[in-house]
Amino acid sequence: MKPSIKIYKIDQYLEIQTLGFIPEFKQKLQEITLPDWNISLKRWVIEYRPEYIDQLKNTFNVIQKKEINIKSMEKKTEQIRMKKSPFIHQLNPEGILQCEKFISWLQSKRYSPNTIKTYTDALRSFLSFFNKKPISTITNEDVVTYNNEYILKNNFSASYQNQIVNSIKLFFSTIYETKIEIEKIHRPRREHILPNVLSKEEIKAILEAHSNIKHKAMLSLIYSCGLRRSELLHLKPTDIDSRRNIVIIRQSKGKKDRITPLSPKILELLRAYYKLYKPKVWLFEGQEPNTIYSEKSLQCVLKQALIKVGVSKPVTLHWLRHSYATHLLESGTDLRYIQELLGHNSSKTTEIYTHVSTKSIQQIKSPFDDL
Repeated sequence: MKPSIKIYKIDQYLEIQTLGFIPEFKQKLQEITLPDWNISLKRWVIEYRPEYIDQLKNTFNVIQKKEINIKSMEKKTEQIRMKKSPFIHQLNPEGILQCEKFISWLQSKRYSPNTIKTYTDALRSFLSFFNKKPISTITNEDVVTYNNEYILKNNFSASYQNQIVNSIKLFFSTIYETKIEIEKIHRPRREHILPNVLSKEEIKAILEAHSNIKHKAMLSLIYSCGLRRSELLHLKPTDIDSRRNIVIIRQSKGKKDRITPLSPKILELLRAYYKLYKPKVWLFEGQEPNTIYSEKSLQCVLKQALIKVGVSKPVTLHWLRHSYATHLLESGTDLRYIQELLGHNSSKTTEIYTHVSTKSIQQIKSPFDDL
């Protein structure tokens, strides 16, 4: 019997609601496309395409109300947003039209579905705040009002405010000419948070915690290549180039390909893993053949390793990537090479690791020692 789901079409997206607990639901959804989880609505969100609906019908028992595009659902969604924040109101017709134009422009520029959703949600938030005001009359003073009366009043983070700024600047510089002076829109002061880094001894203990060769290979590959979680899960067997001793990471963040060196020790581990599991589509597959390994399961693999070795720190998979970069820096690797290996656009992003590297700090003698 097929599991039951409900599908709602809202703008250029499909929102998918599961009826009850469905094990490995995300894995099945990832066979169709890359889904995004909407925390407030507790639903999966994917880009709308007619063929996706047919694929969902073949995999699940789709329960629809009248038709896929449900107007009442749009109203309910808006009510949830208004309940979460009393400052956000429903978009007026002009706002709806401009948001649709913005989506169309972003799609033509081949932005990813997640980026399109982030930018358009941010723009909707801003325009709906001024739903009784013509967009042509919005000024820089209104941006300040929005920041004070909505962002700060609801205690939203600086990173969320920065997303709003990105969206506003992009919209008013490409879609709509207004009284706003783009260059004068200010960003929030950046939070300087240091990345969390583990020692080599801690890393070694975590990577050796599992006897399961698949679990060991996944965690080891993340650290040895400085991979993001999604980068590991989307690797294919053909991305491991044993002749050139490199790992090819395709269409990662920013739709960029890059390569990283492949450790001989990792290659040996991967060969042993491959002989045992024989993956076909993805390098690390889920319980069902040819399905991508789930992010939640990968997080559980790390959590179990931490329990086994008795590490009480709130370690995440990204800590392994941070540790990789820091250990490279401490071993004398040039910062420019580290930037390339991590896939950073800006050297400023990579420079943060200089603040957590202990190599230079350990050579400094405290004046306390001379007392």
